[in-house]
Amino acid sequence: MSGKIKILFFVFLSFLGMNAQRNQSSPTPTPKLVVGIVVDQMRWDFLYRYESKYSNGGFRRLLSQGYSFSNVMIDYVPTVTALGHTSIYTGSVPSIHGIAGNDWTDRETGKNVYCTTDASVKGISASSEKIGAHSPHNLWSTTITDQLGMATNFRSKVVGVSLKDRASILPAGHNPTGAFWFDEGTGNFVTSSYYMNELPQWLKNFNAQNWGEKLVANGWTTSLPKVRLTTCRGNSFWGVQKPQPFLTITWQQIMPRRKESSERHRSEIH
Repeated sequence: MSGKIKILFFVFLSFLGMNAQRNQSSPTPTPKLVVGIVVDQMRWDFLYRYESKYSNGGFRRLLSQGYSFSNVMIDYVPTVTALGHTSIYTGSVPSIHGIAGNDWTDRETGKNVYCTTDASVKGISASSEKIGAHSPHNLWSTTITDQLGMATNFRSKVVGVSLKDRASILPAGHNPTGAFWFDEGTGNFVTSSYYMNELPQWLKNFNAQNWGEKLVANGWTTSLPKVRLTTCRGNSFWGVQKPQPFLTITWQQIMPRRKESSERHRSEIH
């Protein structure tokens, strides 16, 4: 009897092992499209401060159906566009990825260096080389977009698009399909010879529609009346228990508290 139990138990374990292997061998579904969006000057708490204003899609969908990383920190200074974008897409810091700011002073030459300026390339359809001559040549490390390309044997298409050159170029990494940024002189999106020698036809068609002029023709304003955006949900971090006018707490209110705390600490020591 005990022999039969052992055999049955062995068969049961074998069955579990086969199922485990079958589950491990089944292909993991991968997304067809990944979109990375960085919003300048949008603090993490804004996601909750304005939560009542959201529609069912957009941020509300990301918060309810996505995964919110609420305790992620990459230590870097200063908090400017190029440095922040690069740290996000490399998961690293300036001493490793090489982007120390929007611009910096080269210690060897004493000259100012803009983060993406590259004199070895030419602007494509740009109004000037200052606008068009850019590339990621100052970027030392790879980005998640670079890794995506390598993981798919460069079959993936990686495209960076932004109004700012640095916000388009640095997140797209070293070997993207393309990177395009806005030329304020012409109102068109442009690129450089680092990526291609001519704008693709779809972008030429887009530029021909003069969307920049159309969008600002009737003024640039908020989708909701501004009065509805001046109140927010209570934020216990600031000690606010009910909706208050936005940013009513000033540094003048905060600093005296720090001073009082410091004086109280000194008195306790003495």
